[in-house]
Amino acid sequence: MAEGELPAVLILDIGGTHGVLEDLAALLKKHFHLITMKEFLGNKEEMRKKIKSVFVFECRLTIDCELLESLPNLEVIANSGVGVDHLDLKMILSFGVKVTNNPHVVADPTADRGMALMLASARRLVEGNVLNFLGPSYFFGITHFCCNNLSESIFGMLLQGKFSEALNFRGIYFSYVS
Repeated sequence: MAEGELPAVLILDIGGTHGVLEDLAALLKKHFHLITMKEFLGNKEEMRKKIKSVFVFECRLTIDCELLESLPNLEVIANSGVGVDHLDLKMILSFGVKVTNNPHVVADPTADRGMALMLASARRLVEGNVLNFLGPSYFFGITHFCCNNLSESIFGMLLQGKFSEALNFRGIYFSYVS
């Protein structure tokens, strides 16, 4: 690697259904020279000595003996995603290559999504949303959604502010179109 030259990183592709996201590729390009697998296979002899790292995005680049043998200056495999089960760590380490992973990168979004799914199923939000679009005549014939108080009612959350008037039925306020 010449003075001032960015270290080369092998990636599967940029964009598309299997490549590194374009925004992420733009960030990587600030610090690395990105080489796609297509470019690498098209000019293996020139590229093989330049590549210092491999970036595995969403398990979409297969790391095998053939690839590791063809990259004599490879120092690190950077894995983006949860876990490294898709990598043969013993084989990779036998080549003297280090493996990195970012295990907590999706912990918060996963927890958020889990809480949202639990709340949605506890309050039957999907069913209530479907009923919302069926029209107000369906509201009054549905007894399995009726509860003892407003805090237990799915309609209290779903229809708040959507319609102009409310009807008190068994202590539950149901909104309807006026």
